[in-house]
Amino acid sequence: MDKSVETISEVFNRPWGYYQNLHGDDNSGFKVKKILVNKGCRLSLQSHEKRSEHWVITQGSADVQVGDEIFSVSKGIHIYIPTKCLHRLTNKGDNELILIETQIGSYLGEDDITRYDDDYDRK
Repeated sequence: MDKSVETISEVFNRPWGYYQNLHGDDNSGFKVKKILVNKGCRLSLQSHEKRSEHWVITQGSADVQVGDEIFSVSKGIHIYIPTKCLHRLTNKGDNELILIETQIGSYLGEDDITRYDDDYDRK
């Protein structure tokens, strides 16, 4: 295991649920997160300039928009989101949705988000 990559366990609350960094940091080239989305909530319609994302659903069901396509996903299904691609996730289930997100890119900071639509009026 690469000991130069920090493992982080702090929980970051958001209006839709929370995320937790499991491994990696903003400049390590990859980062792994656990993301929990509350029932009836959705993430902003967004894109990233410097990273791609790979989502694996581990609990619940969702509609995921990637570009112009919408996919219905549930436990065990994975979705790839290329760099600069418009995307959004909506928890359509009766319970919390949990996914594991692997980010890959030259910079993985939270400020690499361009929001096009957001239920919580974030910029």
